[in-house]
Amino acid sequence: MIEQVRSQVNIVDVVSQYVQLKQSGKNLFGLCPFHEERTPSFSVSEDKQIFHCFSCGRGGNVFKFLMELQNISFPEAVKKVAELENVPLDKKYLVNHEGAGNTAADSKQKQLIDLHEQTVKLYNHILTNTKMGQPALDYLHKRGVTDDTIATYKLGYAPSQRLLKPFFDERKVDYQLLRKSGLFSEDQDGNLRDRFVDRVMYPIRNGGGQTVGFSGRILTANPDMPKYLNSPETETFNKRKILFNLDLARMNIRNKQPAILFEGFMDVITAYQAGIKSGIASMGTSLTEQQIYDIKRITHDVVVCYDGDTPGQKAIKRAIDEFGEHDTTIDLKVVTVPDGMDPDEFIRNKGADDFNKLIDHAQAPIEFELTYLKKQYNLHSEVDQGNYIAEAIKLISHIDSSISRDLYLNRLADEFSVEKKLLQQQLMPLLKRTPAMPKSTDHYQRPNPPVQQQRAKHLSKVQVAEMQLLNRMLHYHDVWLKVSNIPGFAFVDEQFQMLYLLAEGYFTKFSEYSVAAFSNLITENSLQSLLINIEMLELPDEPSDQEIDNCVNVLMYQAPVDSKLKKKRSELTQATKIGDVEKQKELMIEIIKLEQQKRTKQQV
Repeated sequence: MIEQVRSQVNIVDVVSQYVQLKQSGKNLFGLCPFHEERTPSFSVSEDKQIFHCFSCGRGGNVFKFLMELQNISFPEAVKKVAELENVPLDKKYLVNHEGAGNTAADSKQKQLIDLHEQTVKLYNHILTNTKMGQPALDYLHKRGVTDDTIATYKLGYAPSQRLLKPFFDERKVDYQLLRKSGLFSEDQDGNLRDRFVDRVMYPIRNGGGQTVGFSGRILTANPDMPKYLNSPETETFNKRKILFNLDLARMNIRNKQPAILFEGFMDVITAYQAGIKSGIASMGTSLTEQQIYDIKRITHDVVVCYDGDTPGQKAIKRAIDEFGEHDTTIDLKVVTVPDGMDPDEFIRNKGADDFNKLIDHAQAPIEFELTYLKKQYNLHSEVDQGNYIAEAIKLISHIDSSISRDLYLNRLADEFSVEKKLLQQQLMPLLKRTPAMPKSTDHYQRPNPPVQQQRAKHLSKVQVAEMQLLNRMLHYHDVWLKVSNIPGFAFVDEQFQMLYLLAEGYFTKFSEYSVAAFSNLITENSLQSLLINIEMLELPDEPSDQEIDNCVNVLMYQAPVDSKLKKKRSELTQATKIGDVEKQKELMIEIIKLEQQKRTKQQV
């Protein structure tokens, strides 16, 4: 059943939903989703159906990818892959593996997420099916939110009656788990009360679609209460790492739609309802480096669309600065919503077609910045005109293209009736001080060979022989038969020997080798990583008899001698320390014999 699911899914299709991949040689490369990096070192092999990061060392098949990315168990990963690719999964498998394979840490996170999912269901039920939820439902309908959209985003209502704590008490949920969930506030005596009261609830999901927090909008105006209240930081919720709606928008972004960065939840939801489904929002007015990195992993096309009022324009300027500081490879555009409206209001009043026209005619950041800069000066004053021109030239100096710089200088000269030569004179010193940051035409270059060679230096001669030999044995049945029939053969390192024994079991079930299929039989992370490292070895297309004989010679003859030599040299060091001359002579003779034996074995 598991192999049937895996074999019907292309790992590239799954990984591409989370990482922007580009072909480089035999494999596809992108930015690793497990750590931050500037140079892509994350590789996916479509032929072998595996992934591998040359930097952090993570690797495996499609199930392992989702397990690592979403912190889920193996059975959950199988279910997720089946759902992503619409592969039917036997109900017996789901029942037999429910809740299997979690570590203690994973289990705690799963319990916290499960609390949030139960809370989503409760609040959504109150909103859509009860009398106490009717005012909140009326509010959403008045804002143009349809029942389908409410269902898509699982919007809810937290009533004034504080029903959540009794709801979990009835289910005997652990008190400490409730404390850590962020769903409750705690008084000095340790008593817990519902954090969200009389609020329309917007569930916040992580990139994997799991609910990890909430944002609640007050329903009945109260000057003593904040309009919006967000979940506090917890083990599962860090607002600096979350982009609202990324789980739903990702597929549309991967289908060549630009990521539209909104300011608020309602902007995203209204846009989605209108058919504009690549919208995301940061969990605050300022973007974080992590959020920029998460966007960059899946696209290089971003449109910033914040509110059209003065605070919104200031937020756009901050966003441009954040992108400029952390990344110059993103193709950034800016939309200024007219008449001071926010995107939600504009879409409801003007419709999706007019909003799409705004997106189609989005400005380059420099255009926005020059317009924004003008608003800081009184251009009827000659002094302010001069100050504006000086600041505008500073902005123009950061443009990579000399042609674009020239066009903006022409515009500046015409607008203020200034000789272009004077502007050029001011620009030239700034160009010398401003290092050019050209956008790469290929953001996804394969990791340089020296990086891989540097990693190889950490391996001993024996380890290299083990990796090479096991690679050949797994892929070539004649090599497997030859080596496995050598009397007394065994790998030196116990992890290689364990893979060898697991492979014996694999070949009793399968006639042909597939690293992705074999990976399903391996539960230990260290063995999974070792298998992928073995698989990623760059070897000649066909093994030679001499290559195999050399590897076997190293493992069966040279390695034992090396081990004895190491032991005797250690004993010699001890004998020297205590001044045992006779023992020193005896050990020196043994070491010389072993050295001679080693040279003989190397010549075999």
